Amino acid sequence: MKQVLQYFKNYKWKAILAPLFKMLEAAFELLVPLVMAAIIDNGIAGNDKPYIYKMAFVMVGLGVIGLGCSITAQYFSAKTAMGIGKEIRYDLFKHIETLSYTEIDKLGSATLITRMTSDVNQVQTGTNLVLRLFMRSPFIVFGSMIMAFTIDFKAAMIFVITIPLLSVVVFGIMLSSIPLYKKVQSQLDRVLGITRENLTGVRVIRAFNKEEEEISHFKTENEQFTRLQTFVGKISALMNPLTFVIVNSAILVLVWTGAWRVEGGILTQGAVVALVNYMSQILVELIKLADLIINITKAVACGNRIQKVLEVEPSMENGSKECIEEKRTPANAVDFNHVSLTYSGAGAPSLTDIDLHVKTGQTIGIIGGTGSGKTSVVNLIPRFYDATQGNVLVFGKPVKEQDMESLRSQIAVVPQKAVLFAGTIRENMKWGKEDATDEEIMEALTIAQAAEVVQKKEG
Repeated sequence: MKQVLQYFKNYKWKAILAPLFKMLEAAFELLVPLVMAAIIDNGIAGNDKPYIYKMAFVMVGLGVIGLGCSITAQYFSAKTAMGIGKEIRYDLFKHIETLSYTEIDKLGSATLITRMTSDVNQVQTGTNLVLRLFMRSPFIVFGSMIMAFTIDFKAAMIFVITIPLLSVVVFGIMLSSIPLYKKVQSQLDRVLGITRENLTGVRVIRAFNKEEEEISHFKTENEQFTRLQTFVGKISALMNPLTFVIVNSAILVLVWTGAWRVEGGILTQGAVVALVNYMSQILVELIKLADLIINITKAVACGNRIQKVLEVEPSMENGSKECIEEKRTPANAVDFNHVSLTYSGAGAPSLTDIDLHVKTGQTIGIIGGTGSGKTSVVNLIPRFYDATQGNVLVFGKPVKEQDMESLRSQIAVVPQKAVLFAGTIRENMKWGKEDATDEEIMEALTIAQAAEVVQKKEG
């Protein structure tokens, strides 16, 4: 989470101004019960209509100023949260692009997608709520207690008892729900992973008549996800009723105590109304604080998951030499010198002692059954994986010593499954050459025997 918190440095002024304006709004809100008490004790009791109108305008003024502060605080907190979310997504995507196939295989595409979307959105929401409520809610809670002491010391002792009880409930539920939310997010990864695998391999699943098994598998994992969410939801749901019971009980005691003190001439009716209003403010703010803590819990769990991805270091170091086919072209374009490859976590090597030399201009075919390692051999040439033993050379230079971008710019890979990115056919064709002319694009399509298909498309 520490690495995620570093993003605040670019928004420190906005992050300071947002809670500051929220505190100003809270200060004006704390004055409202006192104004109401003055209206009851001085205006209504003395039948002084001009005084009532004057104080009513004061209340409206406090409301308008508070609204202005609230909107300003919301603006700064939203700018900070959205900006931080944007930077985390950008850096996370950029970092994932630097990872080798080994790290991506280990992490899994499903969890990377979840962390890029759901987790970042949760951190963004948590940031927004923290800036708006994290200082405001405690300020009003303790501010209401202090204001209660200015009205009546004995009645204010009810606040002193109520607030610790509420704190025990709120923080107890928070501490018990933090680990559960981590489990919920991990289970979401599993559900997303199964969904992705089914959508990607739908043809294979149907070919082997495995639809019912996959549906049953998804149902099991989805039910587990639902049970986890329901369980943590039940714990979180205890927050509101428990806080309501405590605060409403406190209000009952406050009204009962206030009635006796009004009867004895110690308190005025307006003072009792002000005390009840302060207790109601505490109730509202603690409900907000409870929801905030739940969101903070989720945001912290998601922030830690994001940080784990950012902490993953690429296992392959980039070389410095450029991959250039020099004028004096070496005899061999590609060399495999006793190469072996064992995938991370695999029990046995996929390739063993491959000794292969492909001459410049030579065309070769690699034939073998499924799982024999044909794709693994190809993936070693552009250095998608590193050989665990031996050396792979392109144009006479070890691939580990070459700059990856320069190396891969010399190699064209046609995957087994064709993939088109969003956009026009021309934009997809320009992936290989950004400044390609229409003639060059058509020539490439003709060589690929795709020109006829493209020409039938509209536009």
